[in-house]
Amino acid sequence: MSEFIKRVSVLVAKDIKLEIRQQYTFYGIMLYVLCTIFIIYLSINNPEETVWNALFWITQLFICVNAVAKSFLGESRGRMLYYFSIVSASEFIVSKIIFNSIIVLLMSLLSFLAFTLLLDNPLTYGLKFLMIALLGGVSLSFVFTFLAAIAAKAQQSSAIMTIMGFPLIIPQILLLMKVSTIAFSTVVQAGLLQMIGLIIGLDIMIILLSLVLFPYLWRE
Repeated sequence: MSEFIKRVSVLVAKDIKLEIRQQYTFYGIMLYVLCTIFIIYLSINNPEETVWNALFWITQLFICVNAVAKSFLGESRGRMLYYFSIVSASEFIVSKIIFNSIIVLLMSLLSFLAFTLLLDNPLTYGLKFLMIALLGGVSLSFVFTFLAAIAAKAQQSSAIMTIMGFPLIIPQILLLMKVSTIAFSTVVQAGLLQMIGLIIGLDIMIILLSLVLFPYLWRE
């Protein structure tokens, strides 16, 4: 287990160093986030609560697609062969899941700040909404990391990842929208803990599926 954690941490550190060295990719995603929210601000200056919530999660969805797509599609075939010779499939996929989660967490935080600053903030409990937004961002990154791995191994573009992802992600987005409504009202929702548990359960299921199925893609 210690060797597994050590190799995963080395892979994550490598991805972070590459991201710092190639800052244009990170700043490109950041610019995409700010431009998207600014356009929403110009179009709808003062949205009501339900519209604000829906716009936030739709923005999160497209941010996650853009942030995660390059994780596998940016790896060359030669580099993947090198990884194949030094690490296992589970170590590689776990490192990608962790790295993409870090990127999406940062983008989720930036998105939340931009929404609260540019759009009229209708939140009653901002901290609760932020926690749900971070949990939702991680959940979305898990799904699209696995889909990006499939798309990359199929030697297809990120469009394949998007086509496969949206039918899977729509129920999760609807669930996150439902859970996040707690931050707009003082009324306690029935079954809230069960919904949060369901989101965490879906995350665990995606991780287990990645660990089970990715080794078959890894050998191709």
